[in-house]
Amino acid sequence: MHLYRLSRILFLAALLSSIAGLSSCLQEGKTADSQSPIETAVPVAAENDTTALPAPDSLDLQAAIPAESIQSTAVVVSSIADAETIIARKQVPILCYHQVRDWREKDSKQAKDYIIPEERFKEHIKMLADSGYQTVLPDQLMAYLTTGAPLPEKPVMLTFDDTSLGQYTVAAPELEKYGFKGVFFIMTVSLSRPNYMSKAQVKELSERGHVIGSHTWDHQNVKKYQEQDWVTQIEKPSRQLTEITGKPTEYFAYPFGLWNPEAIPELKQRGMVGAFQLADKRDPQDPLHSIRRIIASGYWSSPSLHRAMVNSF
Repeated sequence: MHLYRLSRILFLAALLSSIAGLSSCLQEGKTADSQSPIETAVPVAAENDTTALPAPDSLDLQAAIPAESIQSTAVVVSSIADAETIIARKQVPILCYHQVRDWREKDSKQAKDYIIPEERFKEHIKMLADSGYQTVLPDQLMAYLTTGAPLPEKPVMLTFDDTSLGQYTVAAPELEKYGFKGVFFIMTVSLSRPNYMSKAQVKELSERGHVIGSHTWDHQNVKKYQEQDWVTQIEKPSRQLTEITGKPTEYFAYPFGLWNPEAIPELKQRGMVGAFQLADKRDPQDPLHSIRRIIASGYWSSPSLHRAMVNSF
């Protein structure tokens, strides 16, 4: 993981911890006077509302974080948890969706696992909201895994593979209705093709607070890559997504969920901070590049989804 990126993650962890401490102090020091200087001078962001926080580059570090939380680069690097510690942390439920659309007569039985009807998807999201779940994004997950930074009491990550148009027209608005954010892994060969998202729609999702990650150029099995494939499937798509969003592309989802340890250094070399598979065991040496997800089946009712989350994570 790049040193600059490590510093950013630890900065987020320290900032979240500081905000949590400030919130606690506010609760303890609150009086009957609703116009107390503390309450009026320091606006407190809603829980899990990271969009309310200023960007790290614009913050006055001394004002935003206690002096003891501001660490040298050497301390930052040494404070990153080792693989064993990361694996020991409780896993965050991460769901993987593909197509969000109603089933068609020609859809096979197997395909329906990857195609979730619109109303069923809405039921899934409503169940998560009603059950008190709050969505987290990859930076938050990485801060938690590497430093133990706090997460909401019931965190969940919602991810979407393959760029299908229903993710933009149906899924994103449904998430936003509940204040949720998602992670969209884009297969760049599909951009602007029929029934897939356009570049403008991907950019808009990013601007609305969702995270855009890479899902290769054309969905080839990473385990079969030769030398030039890393350029075609990883470097060029990541560069294109960064040009579209104006933000670094630092997270990756393996096509078919298939990966091998040999792929990890190749991804790191190309700037991928974290990588998401499906239900296989995590790599004992680098769990950050083998993060587990489960496919949210189109057959699952909301109770079935919840049981799968509890049993899997």
